[in-house]
Amino acid sequence: MPTSTRRASLVIAALSIAGLSMLAAGTRGERPPLGPKAVEAMLDDWHDAASRADGVRYFGHMTSDAVFLGTDATERWTLEEFRAFAKPYFDQGRGWTYLPRERHVMLSHDGSVAWFDEVLDNAKFGECRGSGVALRDGEEWKIAHYNLTVPIPNDLLPGFAEKIREFTKKPPVVPAKPAEKK
Repeated sequence: MPTSTRRASLVIAALSIAGLSMLAAGTRGERPPLGPKAVEAMLDDWHDAASRADGVRYFGHMTSDAVFLGTDATERWTLEEFRAFAKPYFDQGRGWTYLPRERHVMLSHDGSVAWFDEVLDNAKFGECRGSGVALRDGEEWKIAHYNLTVPIPNDLLPGFAEKIREFTKKPPVVPAKPAEKK
């Protein structure tokens, strides 16, 4: 048998074995791997949808019972509350742009839950941090919980804490002294 025919036969045999292996895995009900790269791709598309004011695509990346925590302490939104907040902006073609700079994604042992944190850049707020939980929904990932924060360096925190207290008119919390033993 000529060398080129032998090579072609080996390639066909290898492809047949690979195809049969994939078919066998599918018949056992195994799900294809949707690892950290799939979570990252979903998050990238989610951020892109927000920057393009594409509400259908943006909210399509979230579970029906998702919660979004914004940078303001009063911002804890269910999916429907967040959708209502964003609608006027998206309807005007105005979204928000957060550019991921660094991201870490971890998966549960069974591959059905991912948790992540990311460093983001935003023109208005500067460096931000997002963290959250994504759930595998069939062959895709959806965000169940997202928390957007603006990290404050520890050395600056006392000054910011005082400004926040002044703004909200809340006195500082003073821990209670432990009761004296008799």
